[in-house]
Amino acid sequence: MKLLLINPNTSAPMTAAIAKGAQAVASSNTEIIATQPSFGPLSIEGHYDEAFAAAGVAEQVKLAASWGPDAVVLACFGDPGLEAAREATSAPVLGIAEAAFHAASMLATGFSVVTTMTRTCIIAERLVQRYGFEHQCRGVHGTDIAVLDLEDGGEEIIGQIEHAAREALSRDRSGAIVLGCAGMTTLCHTLTQRLGVPVIDGVAVAVKFAEALSALGLGTSKHGDYATPLPKVYTGWAAPLGWPKAR
Repeated sequence: MKLLLINPNTSAPMTAAIAKGAQAVASSNTEIIATQPSFGPLSIEGHYDEAFAAAGVAEQVKLAASWGPDAVVLACFGDPGLEAAREATSAPVLGIAEAAFHAASMLATGFSVVTTMTRTCIIAERLVQRYGFEHQCRGVHGTDIAVLDLEDGGEEIIGQIEHAAREALSRDRSGAIVLGCAGMTTLCHTLTQRLGVPVIDGVAVAVKFAEALSALGLGTSKHGDYATPLPKVYTGWAAPLGWPKAR
């Protein structure tokens, strides 16, 4: 199968790191095709960034229509553009936050999220509510690590995340940790060994869930609100993103 992996920010090193992590867990017959928007922020650390990232996700899904991916994974914990992507393809589309919450709820009665900037905690909390995991998610904790600082992934960064995770496990009485950024994917194995609890990397679980849905022949419903976008002219810089009339 061909899996389209979209990093919604425009950091090429992060896209490469996420793709490497995804390929490491993917089945041998899964080809990971990693991409990023042609425009938008280098990192996503707030609502303003997310607005442009969502448009970039829609751009990449529309471009991929020419070859037709079997599944799509959005590798940003805010799941920007998830609903738009589901409108734009009949393939299953998974956001890493939604996938991670589902996986964590299967492994522990309660989980905590450890993310990057404290200012983005409210975004994760709203996703928890939107996806219906209020009773399983016991806390969202920021480390104030900038997203692009994760590209180095040195001991200092790992130590900060480990410290926040240990505090979360104790304070929240949680049984699992969800990593709240796609840039943390390379740290998951180390943190699992150190913490001794399930540490969920949304990229990895989204890839495996996507493979399962594709293998079962399941795709995004085109009935109702996920129906194909209406043909429409877009103007200005978004002109190429307008949906064409069916032939």
